[in-house]
Amino acid sequence: MVTTECCGWLALCVHILLCFHHAAWAADHVNCKTDRLNVLLILADDLRPSLGCYGDTVVKSPNIDQLASKSMIFQNAFAQQAVCAPSRTSFLTSRRPDTTRLYDFNSYWRVHAGNYTTLPQYFKSNGYITMSVGKVFHPGIASNRSDDYPYSWSVHPYHPSSLAFERQKVCRGPDGQLHENLLCPVNISEMPEKTLPDIQNTEEAVRLLKSVHNKKDPFFLAVGYYKPHIPFRYPEEYLKLYPIENMSLAPDPAIPSGLPSVAYNPWTDIREREDVQALNISFPYGPIPKHFQLKIRQNYFAAVSFLDAQVGQLLGTLDDLGLSDSTIVVFSSDHGWSLGEHGEWAKYSNFDVATRVPLIFYAPGLTTPHPKFGLRIFPFIDAFSYTPNRISKRNSVESIVELIDLFPTLVDLVALEVPPSCPDQSFHIDLCTEGSSLMDFLNINNVQNDDEAIAYSQYPRPSNIPQKNSDLPHLEDIRIMGYSIRSAEYRYTLWVGFDPSTFHANFQDVYAGELYFTESDPEQDFNMYNSSLHVDLFQKFWKHLIP
Repeated sequence: MVTTECCGWLALCVHILLCFHHAAWAADHVNCKTDRLNVLLILADDLRPSLGCYGDTVVKSPNIDQLASKSMIFQNAFAQQAVCAPSRTSFLTSRRPDTTRLYDFNSYWRVHAGNYTTLPQYFKSNGYITMSVGKVFHPGIASNRSDDYPYSWSVHPYHPSSLAFERQKVCRGPDGQLHENLLCPVNISEMPEKTLPDIQNTEEAVRLLKSVHNKKDPFFLAVGYYKPHIPFRYPEEYLKLYPIENMSLAPDPAIPSGLPSVAYNPWTDIREREDVQALNISFPYGPIPKHFQLKIRQNYFAAVSFLDAQVGQLLGTLDDLGLSDSTIVVFSSDHGWSLGEHGEWAKYSNFDVATRVPLIFYAPGLTTPHPKFGLRIFPFIDAFSYTPNRISKRNSVESIVELIDLFPTLVDLVALEVPPSCPDQSFHIDLCTEGSSLMDFLNINNVQNDDEAIAYSQYPRPSNIPQKNSDLPHLEDIRIMGYSIRSAEYRYTLWVGFDPSTFHANFQDVYAGELYFTESDPEQDFNMYNSSLHVDLFQKFWKHLIP
C-alpha cells in the first residue's frame, strides 16, 4: 500500500529527475561561444492555423511545415483577445487583458496598469542581446511609441521603410488605376522602393543574425512579420498557387440563427477598402458576394505562402551561420482571422477562428534528435515545386494552451528562473506570470496531454447590437465584455456589463450567452446556451481571474 507520505516523496523525486533532465538538455545544446541557447521568436500577424502542418490541404506552407516537422506543434493554442495590441501586450507580459487593462490601442501598460516586465526585458536582464524587427509589440501608444525601448531591447527596434505605403494607393485594379484595396497582389518592381515590408524584415533579421552569431553573449531576436494582415499586398506570383476555380467558401458562411447580436463583428476595417466599398455591401451583416468571398480567401492564402517564403529564408540563415543547433525557434501569431465563417471576416470575436493560433516550438535535441554535423536542418523549400509531407502526430500536443504561456515556457527552455505565478491582484508586481510553462509537453519522446486544461479569451463591445465601432471600441466606449472559456469539450462565452472607469465586470448583468460543444459542433454554429442553467457554471471558472 502506498501512503500519502510516500506519494509525496515519489512526486518530489520525479520532479527532481525532470529538473535534472531539463538542465542536462539545456547544457548539452548551448552555443559553444555563449554557453546559453539563443532564441528566435517569429510572429505572424492575423494568421490562423491555415498551414499544412495543421492539416490544411489547400494552403502551401512548406517552410513552416518543415519547421513543424522538427518541433512540437500545439494544436489548440488560443490568444487572450483577438486584436493586435491587446494580444501582443498580453503575451509579451504574460498577463491577461484585464491585468494589462488594454482592450484597444490607446494606452501603455507601464503607465495605465503596472510596470510589468516583458519577455524580451527578462532575457535582456539575464545577459541576452535583445533585438526587434518589424511588428513585435504593437506600434504607437500601446508600446510608448518606442516598441518599449529601451526596457525590452538592447538596440533600437527596426521598422521597414516601405511600411509607409501600406495604406496608400499602390494596388492596381482592373481599371488599370491605383487604389487602396483589400486585395493587392503586386509587381514588386512597381512598388515604392521596389520592395515590401516583410522582405525588408527578413533582410534586417538576416543582417542582425550575422552581426551577433559570433558574439559572446546569447541573443533573443524577435521578428514580427506583417502578413497576412490586410491589405493583402504580396508579390503577385503567389496568386498562381491558388487558382480561383479551386477555392471554396467557408464551411459555414451563413450567420447562425442562435448567434447573439452582441457577438457579431461587422468587419468595419474590411469595408474601408476601395474594392470592398465598390460592392455596396449593407451594414452590419452584408453579406459579401460569393465571388468576392472566394477572392478574399484566395488572397489570404497567397499572403500566407509569401509569409512562408520569408520564414524559410530566415530559418535557412540559421543553417548558414551554424546556429540551428543552438537556437530555440518559436513560431506563432497574435490571433486568428475569420474567412467567412459565421458570415464574419477579420478578427474581433471570441470564436475559435479568431482566437486560435499556430504555436510551434523548435528546441534542438529536445523536440528533434540531435542533428548530424554539417547537415542542413532548414533548407529553403520553394512552394511552387514541392511535394507536401504529412507531419507525424508524435510532434503534436492536443491540450488547450494559451499565448500567455509563451513567456514562462521560453524562460524555462533556456534554464532561467521561471517567474512566479501572479496572485489575483498583481498590478503592483513587476515580474510574475498568469500563464504556465509548457516545458513538460516539449519532449518528443514523452508527449503529454492535459484533458482538463482551459483557455480564457475576451472581447469588448460598445453596445448590444453591431455599430460602427463594435470591432474596436475605445476604452471609454466599452459597455459590455464577452468573457470566453475554451475547454476540450466546449466554448462558453458570457457577455456581461462592463464599467470602463473601474474596469469592473458585472456578472449579474448578463446580455447574452453562447455555448458550443466542440465534438458535435466544431464550427461553433449551434448555440446551446440556457441562462437558467449555465451562468453559475461560468462564474465558477472566471471569478478567480477577474482582478
